[in-house]
Amino acid sequence: MYDYKKKLINKENLNLSILILSIFFIDRISKIIILNKFNQYNYFINDYLNLNLIWNTGIGFGIFSSTNDFIYHLITFIISIVILLIFYLIFKSKSKREKIIFSLIIGGALGNFYDRIVFKAVPDFIDVHYKDIHWFTFNAADIFISIGIIALILIGTNEKKEL
Repeated sequence: MYDYKKKLINKENLNLSILILSIFFIDRISKIIILNKFNQYNYFINDYLNLNLIWNTGIGFGIFSSTNDFIYHLITFIISIVILLIFYLIFKSKSKREKIIFSLIIGGALGNFYDRIVFKAVPDFIDVHYKDIHWFTFNAADIFISIGIIALILIGTNEKKEL
């Protein structure tokens, strides 16, 4: 008989759980500070960075934003399926590097998912710009998700070169 408990409860999974929770809490704390201190104001930090709170009902960088409840709930449902799929990939992956990368994505995704459930939108507040050219406004969770996705792309690109 296969012992699932031994497979789930081990040092590696504990470390991955700590990583996921750390990212989640970094995101939560940053958003709590912004929501409590900055509210709806635009704060100039320097020539390239502002803090500007906006509420995102879409997915990363405001893509698929909508005021339609059906679309919002459909996107939220799809996000929950993707989160479960990534948890499955963490569990099935044999590569420690991939597990860490998936954990970065999950930590950020859970931070934004929490906001979707609690606030019905995700607070984005990091505004990177050069003069009048602005990148999409984002948050700490988006940074971790982006790092994870870029790392997966780089790994995939590197593996194809080796074939």
